[in-house]
Amino acid sequence: MTTRRDLLKAGALATVAAALPREAFAQQAPAPQTFTPAVGKWRSYQIVTTVEILKPEGRVQAWLPVASFSNPDWFRPGENSWTTNARSAALVRDPHSGADMLHLVFADGETAPRVELTSRATSREWAVDLTRPGRPMPLDPKEHARNTAPTDLIPTDGIVKATSDKIVAGKAGELEKVRAIFEWIVENTYRNPATRGCGIGDIAALLRSGDLGGKCADLNALFVGLVRAQGIPARDIYGLRVVPSRFGYKSLGANSETVTKAQHCRAEVFLSDFGWVPMDPADVRKVALEEPPGKLALDDPKVAAARKALFGGWEGNWFAFNTAHDVALPGFEGPRLGFLMYPQAANAAGLLDCLDPDTFKYVIRASEIAV
Repeated sequence: MTTRRDLLKAGALATVAAALPREAFAQQAPAPQTFTPAVGKWRSYQIVTTVEILKPEGRVQAWLPVASFSNPDWFRPGENSWTTNARSAALVRDPHSGADMLHLVFADGETAPRVELTSRATSREWAVDLTRPGRPMPLDPKEHARNTAPTDLIPTDGIVKATSDKIVAGKAGELEKVRAIFEWIVENTYRNPATRGCGIGDIAALLRSGDLGGKCADLNALFVGLVRAQGIPARDIYGLRVVPSRFGYKSLGANSETVTKAQHCRAEVFLSDFGWVPMDPADVRKVALEEPPGKLALDDPKVAAARKALFGGWEGNWFAFNTAHDVALPGFEGPRLGFLMYPQAANAAGLLDCLDPDTFKYVIRASEIAV
């Protein structure tokens, strides 16, 4: 339900950001030369998600992901505000997966269900020096168990375990094993442009097919599953690209204020000597396929630079939502979601197609803001 406070807060955020987006997106980085993430300055972002239900048949609900993920090294979630004609609207958490979302229930007979959600967060470029082991705080036992456990789409036994064991054969220690799995993903998978959205993330089916093509939710999920199969904590982080790449990689940034289809999941691995370490083998394959002039070889300098950098580091041009799997949408009796990265909605016919924003209909706009 819209409140005066919601309206004032959302209006103030829009005013602060209004002068920034065009300038931010106009200042494209030069052509890629090197890709060497380090500890960068904090940058603040705002995303505005507008959802309209075009076929409000029967009971209409919507669920919009908000940032529940936090890592003090590189990402801090901010506040959320919204305007809507829903009968009820509240921030809720799925207790099983830990995913936070804005849950809306519209009155029966509402002819134009609508919501505009404004979310903020701060992020920064981050890299871990893997040549300098340290003594990070050990992972909490519950978090260790959560990040080594199988999920509906990411099993850690069967073909996943067998594949993982084969990859790490002869490797000693966590870092060597994880590096071997990362390199195996880069060498043996490919980004398939025909895959809808970011993919499904059914890694056992992917391995059984023998055709290791997909997008980030497939390839990084495969990476996470193969690492978890070794008893090493790993997690997917589901989010959204929000501004261009500082290193000039067109394929690794949002190149428009409209980021409706800019979803991307990354991965982190917990290493005993380093703590949580950023990794993104799926983006290496994205650079190979999409970075101009396209279809680059793995030994191309642009790909090689990304391959080196994305094992232990990444850019801060990204807005994280959650690390959730097997997500139950509150108030919905249908099956659980493999992950929550897109706005979701349901009417009397069931869950709407979140990968068809023109029919759904939703638009997401992003900007860097001054704080």
